[in-house]
Amino acid sequence: MKQFIVDAFTDIVFKGNPAAVCLVEQPLTDEQMQLIAIENNLSETAFVQAAADGNGFDLRWFTPGSEVDLCGHATLATAFVIFNECNFKESTIVFHTMSGDLFVNRVENGYEMTFPAYELTEVPVTAAMEAVLGVCPEEAYMGRGLLCVLPDESFVTDYEPKSEALLMLDGLLVHTTAAGSNGFA
Repeated sequence: MKQFIVDAFTDIVFKGNPAAVCLVEQPLTDEQMQLIAIENNLSETAFVQAAADGNGFDLRWFTPGSEVDLCGHATLATAFVIFNECNFKESTIVFHTMSGDLFVNRVENGYEMTFPAYELTEVPVTAAMEAVLGVCPEEAYMGRGLLCVLPDESFVTDYEPKSEALLMLDGLLVHTTAAGSNGFA
């Protein structure tokens, strides 16, 4: 097995969102994958191997605490490794996952990913959201995770998450966004 650490969503080393990518040649047990994720101590470790039918790749993600059903930055990191370290020549990678098939296309200046959309329901903004984020969200929505719309893009770009505090909020994940100078931050 080869392992890579990739900083997703950036072209600057030690920036962006890091993920471990493990190229699996021999099957691993769930316990082995969990122990590797614990050892890596990153938000996600991706385990990828060629699909048995030769069509695409099987992809799974583990946090130090458990397996998760979807992870965008670790998928992007995995595509980067397959395109650049495995010399994958096609323009589209198909990943078979618990969340269905995911597609990553190599385009002129990077990659495009296609992911399932989750329905969002507006929820009340709470004091706990404000306490954890350090700013009162203008709006909040619940889907698979909690999405908070913040009053200014600087709150998104300057935010330094406190993992322990984020666990207090509802949802599998916490996302933040705000209107920015070029759309949404």
